[in-house]
Amino acid sequence: MKTETLEFDTAGGASTAYAAMPDEINEETKAVVLIHEYWGLDDHIKDVAGRYADEGFICIAPDLFRGTVTKDKKEATQLMNNLEIEDGLDTIKNAIAAAREKYEIERFGITGFCMGGTFAFQAICHLEEGLSAAAIFYGDIPNEDALKNLKGPVLFISGTKDEWINPGKVGTLEKIAEENTLPIKSIKYEADHAFFNDTRPEVYDEAAARDAWVNVIAFFNENLQLKVVL
Repeated sequence: MKTETLEFDTAGGASTAYAAMPDEINEETKAVVLIHEYWGLDDHIKDVAGRYADEGFICIAPDLFRGTVTKDKKEATQLMNNLEIEDGLDTIKNAIAAAREKYEIERFGITGFCMGGTFAFQAICHLEEGLSAAAIFYGDIPNEDALKNLKGPVLFISGTKDEWINPGKVGTLEKIAEENTLPIKSIKYEADHAFFNDTRPEVYDEAAARDAWVNVIAFFNENLQLKVVL
């Protein structure tokens, strides 16, 4: 596995992305954009990016907080609340553009956890270029008009014990998807919010995380047909 830092500009200022990739890249290599939780681009997200690289993907993890990382819930909440949707989406868009230029990738998957899932879901609805599929881990749900504008299939992953992205919200998403024949597949686990984060033993669910990972990798392998020319 190789890692490096991508640098790029956005409307809100310069930012970076952490990039992890397999040692060998060819025309079959696929790419995924990974959006961090409200803690920032921390070691856990970099570890997940490395897991994607181990599965054969190029993984690009943009820094929506431009260098700020925290372990304090109050500070993380403030960082999330201060981040405008437009700014986050612009950072994602410019990270994709930087990766497209450097690695000559035309199509990307996108995924994210919690706040990152919210931004990943918004991105697959609103960004006009590059995104072909999204795997959303317990992110907030766009409104119906936005959902009708999906740019690719979505795998939505949630926990039935989640008090934020609760079964009621997930049920509404499933209803909208069914009524509008949207390419959204919902997978639910008997687990809490943030169950994938193995640095948080109070919520981590190993069985659910392992199964979700298998489903996500299969989803991206099925839905991403990328061409990388080096």
